[in-house]
Amino acid sequence: MTIDKTHIDALIKIAGDKGYTIDPKSIKPHTEEPRGKFFGKTLLVLYPDSTEMVSDLVKYCYQHNIKIVPQGGITGLVGGTIPDQSGNEVVISLKRMNKVREKDLLNNTMTLESGVILSDAHDIAASMNAIMPMHIASEGSAMIGGNISSNAGGINVLRYGNMREFVLGLEVVLPNGDIWNGLTGLRKDNTGYDLKQLFIGAEGTLGIITAATLKIYPDHKQKNTSFVAIPDPDAAVTLLSLAREVSGDSLIAFEILPRIGLDFTIEHMSGCREPLEAKYDWYMIMECATSLSSDLLDLETVMERILETAMEQGLVLDGVVPKNEKEARELWNLREFMSEAQKFEGGSIKHDVAVPVSKIPEFLEKGTELVKAEIPGIRPVPFGHIGDGNIHFNLSQPTDMEKSEYLAKWEDINHKVHELVVSLGGSISAEHGIGTLKADELAHFKPDVDLNTMKSIKDALDPKNIMNPGRILKV
Repeated sequence: MTIDKTHIDALIKIAGDKGYTIDPKSIKPHTEEPRGKFFGKTLLVLYPDSTEMVSDLVKYCYQHNIKIVPQGGITGLVGGTIPDQSGNEVVISLKRMNKVREKDLLNNTMTLESGVILSDAHDIAASMNAIMPMHIASEGSAMIGGNISSNAGGINVLRYGNMREFVLGLEVVLPNGDIWNGLTGLRKDNTGYDLKQLFIGAEGTLGIITAATLKIYPDHKQKNTSFVAIPDPDAAVTLLSLAREVSGDSLIAFEILPRIGLDFTIEHMSGCREPLEAKYDWYMIMECATSLSSDLLDLETVMERILETAMEQGLVLDGVVPKNEKEARELWNLREFMSEAQKFEGGSIKHDVAVPVSKIPEFLEKGTELVKAEIPGIRPVPFGHIGDGNIHFNLSQPTDMEKSEYLAKWEDINHKVHELVVSLGGSISAEHGIGTLKADELAHFKPDVDLNTMKSIKDALDPKNIMNPGRILKV
């Protein structure tokens, strides 16, 4: 229904003087995603500062059938946090809910509100002589609630898992405004359905996450990074197996980079330089870390053994081991700036997909052949988390094609790539979620029994369909 002035005034009264904006300039950042693909409209953005206020706002919206878009750091890439074009959806931003509820060092947990920025969560864990090892490119603005709602991944999934693995408990405002207090630091609780799992990765369609109890881990006493050139993706998969065998569970990151991606990054991003004297087609960044001190485990020796064995087997052609943290950071920048660097090369059609690790070389070969046949001159830039099968199969436009003409092919190319991914036993979304971008694709590729079960859950928790409607499910 239309949000008329009566409803806007009522919601403003609940939110209080600091809890809203109706100013178009202030609203604008809440209606655009960073990639520039999704733009929406809203007349009102609400900034609650407590769970009780979120509850009161949601209760009013539920009573009057007003649609809600929950929002965190607005770093998503699938349209899930952007209001639609109707102007009839209200945005509830969690940015003011940024308090630390509890730090429990003996239980290895911290309880944070949803608006805590991920990089601040790292600092909070560090204050407890611990780590929260979720690292993503947008960690300086992404918020904990959004990370949980999208089940974020990142470079350390190989060792620590997706965001789901960090969550022990949640506090959630349900679509009718009820507050479900599932905050707990328990590792074992076998008392029926694990309700928190419903909200992790649900992209705000089943409720608004207001706080979370998260695991923390022992601080890394040693960390060792290497940047190597490899012959091809087949060698990368074999190298992964070797690195795991030699390092045990100390391998935390394993990322693949193509030469074209390095070229873009070095050309366009400040401070990035050629890592090796010669140029190669493919590269890997490997990182091992441990909470053991060097007198118990010499991690430098572990990395040396991996590289020596890999070179003997022809899996590594060249490489460099940084001497200090600054050099390691410079090498990681080549990976982390790769997506941003593509913006300078015109339009980029993105894919966030996963296949079994053993299928990565086949996917890269067939995927590259497929898109080059569809669009001659297209420039594939596949990179990412090869250690867990997640490839960002990004495709830069041909140099002789207009950007608008190229981007008009986005949905068609996405669909063809997704068909290949599914045929290899993969997923059309590895860590970015579904949002509105992939809702039609989910409806196409997901089995009916899966979709019907998801719809049943949605109907049970949100019978009026007010909570982020049209995201994930086309309802």
